[in-house]
Amino acid sequence: MNIGERLKEERERIGLSQTALAQIGGVGKTTQIKYEKGASSPDSAYLSAVSDEGVDIFYVLKGHRSGTPNAQPLGLPLSEPSPDLSPVKMYDIEAAAGAGRSFEGEPVQTTLYFSTAELSDQGLDPAQVVGVKVRGDSMLGTLDDGDWVLVDRSNRDPKQEGVFLLLVSGERRIKRVQRLAGGALYLISDNDHYQPEMIKPQDMHDVEILGRCEIRIGRVV
Repeated sequence: MNIGERLKEERERIGLSQTALAQIGGVGKTTQIKYEKGASSPDSAYLSAVSDEGVDIFYVLKGHRSGTPNAQPLGLPLSEPSPDLSPVKMYDIEAAAGAGRSFEGEPVQTTLYFSTAELSDQGLDPAQVVGVKVRGDSMLGTLDDGDWVLVDRSNRDPKQEGVFLLLVSGERRIKRVQRLAGGALYLISDNDHYQPEMIKPQDMHDVEILGRCEIRIGRVV
């Protein structure tokens, strides 16, 4: 069975309707139906909420019941490497302590497990992926406040326009980036209320691209 089928099985095991479990998870019935059909994947907020109601989240994600020899609690490191799930550390960039070029030493808000095969299908090396919580409304419409986004730390060259996590004067920011002739960078907010910002070549010492934002994990509304 896939994740959606196991989620349906768990819902029926604890005796809840689709509407009832959707309300517990903070989503609509239509979203619940999509989850169970495998048309979309539940986010961490949903999984946390339904877990409190008795849904075995590890079983939903991996297919092993919590408490069985093959099971590990969601959010803890696996005792042995898993060929089908990869742990991804999730960071809150607003809680970042300093201007470091890496995430080592920063507080990890949670660890989520993603299908290794699905990450690979997206061209992502799980070892190079981190999750970052979006803060603010500057990318509204593309990335909303409170969304999570998976960042590919191996992709730091904006040869083509894309959304990147950057370190700008010691502050981590998410912007759409264009590289201009002469080496300047053009930082664009998808929210029209914010003006674009140009980083001139002589100011590039204050800027570092930390990775490309690849996959959005947000609440379906």
